[in-house]
Amino acid sequence: MTGKILVTGGAGYIGSHVLKLLGEANRDVVVLDDLSTGNADAVLHGELVVGKTGDAAVLQTVFKNHDIDTVMHFAAHTIVPESVTDPLKYYGNNTSSTRTLLEAASKSGVKHFIFSSTAATYGAPTDTAPCHEDLPTAPINPYGTSKLMSEIMLRDLSAATELTHVVLRYFNVAGSDPDGRIGQSTDKATLLIKVAAEVAVGKRESLSVFGTDYPTPDGTGIRDYIHVSDLAAAHLSALEYLEAGGESTLLNCGYGHGFSVREVIDSINRVHDGDPITVVEQPRRAGDPPALIAAVERIHQTLDWTPQYDNLDTIVQTSLNWEKTLLKRAGNNPG
Repeated sequence: MTGKILVTGGAGYIGSHVLKLLGEANRDVVVLDDLSTGNADAVLHGELVVGKTGDAAVLQTVFKNHDIDTVMHFAAHTIVPESVTDPLKYYGNNTSSTRTLLEAASKSGVKHFIFSSTAATYGAPTDTAPCHEDLPTAPINPYGTSKLMSEIMLRDLSAATELTHVVLRYFNVAGSDPDGRIGQSTDKATLLIKVAAEVAVGKRESLSVFGTDYPTPDGTGIRDYIHVSDLAAAHLSALEYLEAGGESTLLNCGYGHGFSVREVIDSINRVHDGDPITVVEQPRRAGDPPALIAAVERIHQTLDWTPQYDNLDTIVQTSLNWEKTLLKRAGNNPG
């Protein structure tokens, strides 16, 4: 009989989608979230404990009151520009809080740990080749560094104890639950498809394209966009892998191919009902690589995971649907 799963950040964008699948799989779940960016309405399953991941007293209570054998750790700050202007906020919440969580989990005898990491650990590759997991890490912002430091702590703890883990490095997560129950509700989001969908429904006036002179077919940056529901399914596959005795590992989460900014804009204009969205071309941003694509051989060799939503228009459609849902909830007409 397996114990409970602690999901930190389970009221947030990615955590809530994983939580939905855990509930549908009849897993016993406890959610820890301070609701600073998450939404209690997104917690579709399990018991919600409102508190901070870095609060040792809260963690002690959670682990004391529940038989937890697995931790899925999503709680983090994720806005890259903010990490540059306020780095200590990111090292405090993303790194120090993870250390506190790891200590509590280790003392409580947790068996498995699945960690939400990021392709930002690779930094800014200068070529367009897919990023393999063995590529040297060279983050260029505090967000990426804060996540890499957590990866290292988790690796070292697993080496010193019986804890096993899977680190999942996300590429560009996009889309929303096809059932329409949950989605990305982050204020001031910076992810391209989320912003483009907000422009399409009238929540923003325009979409900025940063850089049109990259060494790519149309001059704009290329990214590997993965639907959040496929990413969530990868977490359940990682859980099954560890429960079956799998060794600790690190895996990219992406589709292995990318789309340019202009291709995303074309998709938005195909899918939504109104006029083409307004686009403003801007100079390149410092540190943006021309392409960031996942090498995915290792995840397919390691996990029983087959993506179901590997289609740009599908990703965009679910994003647009969610923006319309948010407008309706706010009492506005999405058009």
